[in-house]
Amino acid sequence: MATVLITGANRGIGLELTRGYAAAGDRVFAFCRAPRDAANLNTLAASSGGKVSVHAMDVGDGDSVAAAARVVGDTPIDILINNAGVSGGPRQSLDSTDFDAWIDALKVMTIGPFRVAQAFLPNLRAAPGAKVMTVTSQLGASTWPFGGFYGYASAKAGVNKVMQALALDLKADGIAVSMVHPGWVKTDMGGPGADITAEESAAGIRKVIDGLGVETTGRFYKWNGEIHPW
Repeated sequence: MATVLITGANRGIGLELTRGYAAAGDRVFAFCRAPRDAANLNTLAASSGGKVSVHAMDVGDGDSVAAAARVVGDTPIDILINNAGVSGGPRQSLDSTDFDAWIDALKVMTIGPFRVAQAFLPNLRAAPGAKVMTVTSQLGASTWPFGGFYGYASAKAGVNKVMQALALDLKADGIAVSMVHPGWVKTDMGGPGADITAEESAAGIRKVIDGLGVETTGRFYKWNGEIHPW
């Protein structure tokens, strides 16, 4: 049985990852900004037989991350999944840009995953063969020619580089670090016209995580296991 920590666990991919790991018998610390509003996650936790516990964490806020680390205490963490994300705001074009939303995107999706990994590093080091997976996007790859989405794309590009550096720094500890593009997913963010369901994406991501190791640390994957050029 693995102990898994997931941010942004209240909906979409995060909720399905939580559901999948709990169904496999793993212990899941499920974090989200507002647990009281996470009806589906709370229902899952209540029916999980104690496998899932729901806690508050805003990954864009240092005090909130530190408080979350105190909740987990010294429990070893086998798998840490940075899934929490924001859209970057409705105005991300050349002609109209919400700079406050852009800054929030960087806090949540670039700095946040590093801050979370740093806060739970003692827990990861306490688990042999620990893994860190960050859910990113192909919009953050320089090989993906797509205009607009300045806040979202730059935050994802930034976290890709941050995770590559983290992979190099944690290799000696035996901790594997990777990034994954989840696909175009039918979520609140992806919309109903997307290619795959959150269940399909989460199942693919779990398979990718299963195969992670320090010999392949730092790679950027697609949800189906293929390497994503970036």
